[in-house]
Parts: sequence; structure tokens; C-alpha cells
Amino acid sequence: MYGDTPEIAIRMHPCPHRGEPIAFAPLASGPSMLSRFLVFLSSHGTAILAGGVFLGLAWPQAAHLLAPMLAPSVFLILTAALVRLDWGATVGYMRRPALFAGALVWMLAVAPVATLGVVALAEPPQGLATAVVLMAAAPPVMAAIAFALLLDLDAPLATVVAFLGTLIAPLTLPPLALVLLDLELQVSVGELMVRLGAIAFGAAVAAALIRRLVPSRLLAARTREIDGLSVLMLLVFAVAIMDGIQATLIARPWFVATAVGLAFAANIALQIAGALLFWWTGARAALTIGLASGNRNMGLLLAALAGTAPFDVVLFFAVGQIPMYVLPALQRAAYRRWLAPRGRR
Repeated sequence: MYGDTPEIAIRMHPCPHRGEPIAFAPLASGPSMLSRFLVFLSSHGTAILAGGVFLGLAWPQAAHLLAPMLAPSVFLILTAALVRLDWGATVGYMRRPALFAGALVWMLAVAPVATLGVVALAEPPQGLATAVVLMAAAPPVMAAIAFALLLDLDAPLATVVAFLGTLIAPLTLPPLALVLLDLELQVSVGELMVRLGAIAFGAAVAAALIRRLVPSRLLAARTREIDGLSVLMLLVFAVAIMDGIQATLIARPWFVATAVGLAFAANIALQIAGALLFWWTGARAALTIGLASGNRNMGLLLAALAGTAPFDVVLFFAVGQIPMYVLPALQRAAYRRWLAPRGRR
């Protein structure tokens, strides 16, 4: 990956004629100011996004101003991620259907039901309980692909489960959340399915059109700019999702602290459970599934709910971004040491 951008799988597009990667070629006229700005964003993505979460807290006016951009930013993030996917590696993993199908069943069906059981025992505040179960039912975040690269895990496997999970979630999440789990949301099963499908499949269609209309050589030469655009949209999302959170932090600090602690606990618990369930596949694959299990696309679900979610759910989804960007940095050294060949430890 380039720099530390946390959202997209970073692999060069192959040349359609020779099957060889195309090296980045500078434009004859030199990079523009916009191009340099986007490259800068792609090279400092993690730090920028981590700061972006706190920017929304510290500057509530900006969060309120960008709030209408929440759904469009999610759509653009998904589109850019799909444009940047290594489709060859993704198709290659399709030859192991038992592995990725089992991972998807665990993440989209078993995990939310198991989480509901744990929540029933722990009895957190009702809004946070709903949010945790919804988190566990959401598909893996596309950033799991880049996190896998950062942690030396199985990026192609992360690509398959994140991509297919995003496309399947509109069919599984609404009936699971609203019927089987009986969560209280102000939206019907059909309406939530349509909203999720419009975002997920719309992004897939947009990405397919871009890859068809734009020459692969040009896409290969502009990967860092695409990554920078994704970081920019992620920054918009990180600020926009904090709309109203500062006032809640001031008025209910212990409640916000509880939400943050619960977000860390849910992320870590789902990672551990996913890794243990798939340990039979080998450490690298199991840890990859664990990573995807803990890092869910709450932004996609929040965009689909479009103002119908209770505020406590929105608050949890907002603070849930914190462990998503903090934990990989803490895991990096341990995973690299753990997964290194014995002679290199």
C-alpha cells in the first residue's frame, strides 16, 4: 500500500495485453496542485483520519455543515474501493468457496445472533444494545483490505469477504435486524433492503463503469490520487458522523465513555471470536477473518437508515470509528512478529 491509507486494497492494475504491472508514469505536464494534494492525503491517511474524528468533535459547526454529505461520502468511498480492487486475486479466492462462504455466514448471520445473546446478558443501555447488534450484522468495512495489508495478513481473502459481504448485506441485514432480532427501528424491512442495495449495488455499477470507460493504464497512473480522494471522503465522513456528538459528550460524558468502551470491546471480541472459529485455516487466514469480523461498515448502515436511527445508535456508530483506526496500529508489531518465519523472529 502507499503510505498508510486505510481504505483500499493497493495493487496495481495489470496491463491488459501483457499481464504485467504498469509502473507509475508522471504526466508530461507534471502533477497539478490538486494531484499533489491528493497524493499527500494518500500518504498520510491514517493520521489524517484519526485527527478527522476528533476534528468533528472539536468543531461541531463543521460536523453539522457536512452532515448532509454522510450518505454521498459512503457511496464515493465504496466506489473508489471497488475501482481499486485486485480482481484477479479476488477471483482466485473464489476457488475456495467453503472458506469465504463460511466466513460470510459467520459474519452476517451467526455473529449478530451471538452478539444479541451477549448483549442480553450484559444489559447495556437500550440504544447501545441495538447499535452493537446492528454493528455485528453489518458487512466488513472495505478498509479491512488495507488493514490486512498493513498487518501482513491475507489481503485477497479480506477483499473477497468485504466485497461479497457488502453486496449480500442488503439481503441479510434488514430481515435479521428487524424481524429475527426484533430491533426497534423506524424503517421497514423492504425499505432498508432498498436503501442498502441502492448504495452497495450502485457503487458496484459505478465502479464497473469507471473501469470500463477509463483506460487501465490511466487508472494505474492515478492510483495514489484515487486513494487520496478516498481519504478526503473518509475525512468528510469522519467529521460528518460527529454531528451532535460534542453536545452529548458535554451533557452525558459517562454515557459517551460507555459507548467508546463498548465499541472497543465489541470490535476486539468479534476479532477474537472470528479468528478462533477459523483457526483451522491457518493463522494468517484466521486473523484476517477476525480482522474483518471486528471492523464493520457502520457508515453504510447509517447512510441507509438516513435519519431514522435513534441518536444513541448514531452516537455508537460515530465513536465506533475510533477502535477501527486505533487497533490496527496496536496490532501491527505483534502480528508481524507472530506471522514472521521462525528464522526471521
